[in-house]
Amino acid sequence: MIASVRGTARHVGLDHVVVEVGGVGLLVHTTPATATECRTGDEVTLETTMVVREESLTLYGFRRTAEKALFEQVQTVSGVGPRLALAMLSVHAPDAVRAAIARADLAALTKVPGIGRKSAERLVLELKDKILVAGVEPGVGVTAPSAPEDAVSQQVRSALEGLGWSARQAGDAVERVTGAPGAPSEVAAVLRAALRELGR
Repeated sequence: MIASVRGTARHVGLDHVVVEVGGVGLLVHTTPATATECRTGDEVTLETTMVVREESLTLYGFRRTAEKALFEQVQTVSGVGPRLALAMLSVHAPDAVRAAIARADLAALTKVPGIGRKSAERLVLELKDKILVAGVEPGVGVTAPSAPEDAVSQQVRSALEGLGWSARQAGDAVERVTGAPGAPSEVAAVLRAALRELGR
């Protein structure tokens, strides 16, 4: 089990980071928000979970232990695998997921691509008694600077398409979010706002 990795970020994608550790490049799957906190050439530390399958070994990485803990916990529910668990953390912060489960907020849970009403009900049924609504965890590291607006919109559209929405749906959602008064400017904030817009 690889519990964490620390090394140089050799490549940063929308939903993954390649971290060089001891001369070996490790592909670590992340949420778009985590990826935006990493910079090519910088040293990064990620809390990781290794998922072992017959045909593959896959690493999932997180900047915060709360994200990793929730990623592992939701997978104890039948029908929830690592890709769906990562999608949950791409749409909601860990505290928001815990709150949705604790309060049986099915509307919030079904905003995640791949989670329908039955899956949301199963999450609540199996985890409600185990979930504690914790306070917001202090941030780790320095907040990434805002990217130029066009670059932000492009990254968010690509991330939404990767999560299963069409190019048109993604583009419309990003336009609505970025065109609103007081619109967010960072990739992670725009992504969450666009996901809320798509979930309406």
